[in-house]
Amino acid sequence: MEHKQDFDHHELEMGEDHKYHETDEGVSFFHDFVAGGVAGSASVVVGHPFDTLKVRMQTATSSRVSIMSLATSYGGVGSLFRGMGAPLGSASVINATIFATYGWSSRIYDDYFESAKIQFKTDVEHDSSIKAFTCGSFAGFVQALIICPTEHVKCRLQVQVQGAGTGYNGPLQAARAIVSGHGVSGLYRAWWCTCWREIPAFGMYFSGYDLFKDKINAIFAKQAGIDESQSGNMEHPHAWAASTLAGGITGALTWAVIYPFDIIKTRIQTAPLDTPMEERRILAIARDIVQKNGVGHLFRGVNITVIRAFPVNGIIFPVYEYVLMKISELEHD
Repeated sequence: MEHKQDFDHHELEMGEDHKYHETDEGVSFFHDFVAGGVAGSASVVVGHPFDTLKVRMQTATSSRVSIMSLATSYGGVGSLFRGMGAPLGSASVINATIFATYGWSSRIYDDYFESAKIQFKTDVEHDSSIKAFTCGSFAGFVQALIICPTEHVKCRLQVQVQGAGTGYNGPLQAARAIVSGHGVSGLYRAWWCTCWREIPAFGMYFSGYDLFKDKINAIFAKQAGIDESQSGNMEHPHAWAASTLAGGITGALTWAVIYPFDIIKTRIQTAPLDTPMEERRILAIARDIVQKNGVGHLFRGVNITVIRAFPVNGIIFPVYEYVLMKISELEHD
């Protein structure tokens, strides 16, 4: 799921000789693509085994399953990385698009309020949290357009039993088979559920990251005896720690809130492709889960997801910021 530091006209200080400004002129699509792609790829490698366990737990028929059985019964520990090709291959595109979308919508948001201030002759500033939530939600919509088909393919590969004889050979073959039998719309199975998950999640994620990072930076700066105005200076080690903690905390909290939509989405995307529309609607799936297993089943696997969310989201921001900083250093050399 880019922020005050990551996108929004924030300043990354790089020593007394020069400063790198993340403004419209300072960050291009190329910068976002490279830094976001590296960060996204790193997050996929770290989080995919946890994601595989989550999907298998969500789709398991037994009421009691162990982590070890979820790994071994599908082909060993190596099977935890099965299906990683689809999300890894799209990680650069997804993160570059998200970064660019948030930055673009933030500038539109700022321009609108600046124009309104001139038109209505007022000095009232817009709330940065509302801006982050709004622009983050828009980025979530764009994310849904990209991630819905890739997650559909990934989920089907993750629950595929090795040696079954009727499975897919890989993400590309799986995608071709789905399109061949059900059209492009087949790839977008669970589209509305993906939107319900991604749009509010990104809104909470963007605004929450800013809030937590500012608070954590202030605490670390106070303990280190650093002026609070310099707390975001990336030359200070605590700034990297704050970025990691803020990303991890926000990611974990966000997933805990929207998790029921994720388990419903997984059920829809792993159901037989010929399942009637009426049986794969959001409310129909939710009702079926609650009637058969209780409300608690809507949060099945949330522990693995929250554990996974912390390192995955904790690595995205520092890696993105580090790569962006290095690109800036190369350009200034």
